[in-house]
Amino acid sequence: MSDQLTIAQFQRHISDRYEKHDRARGTPGTWLHFSEEIGELARALARNDDKANLEEEFADVIAWLCTLANINDVDLATAISKKYLGSEPPEGHK
Repeated sequence: MSDQLTIAQFQRHISDRYEKHDRARGTPGTWLHFSEEIGELARALARNDDKANLEEEFADVIAWLCTLANINDVDLATAISKKYLGSEPPEGHK
């Protein structure tokens, strides 16, 4: 993969590598993993003392988000484009 990785490429990579196992785990179990990673990211942000760990936690959150999207048949790049790349701000924008 190139340094200019797209969301679609990364989501596809996660699917190719893990989707069979992820679908078997299901959404509830995957949500638990995702939530755990969000907690780890929150703790890393609060400490704000280890850039390498912070990068790892951001990457883990994105990977688990892709997993949730994959097993729920959501194309993240399309969803993001629809919601955030239009001429108007997304609904609920503050």
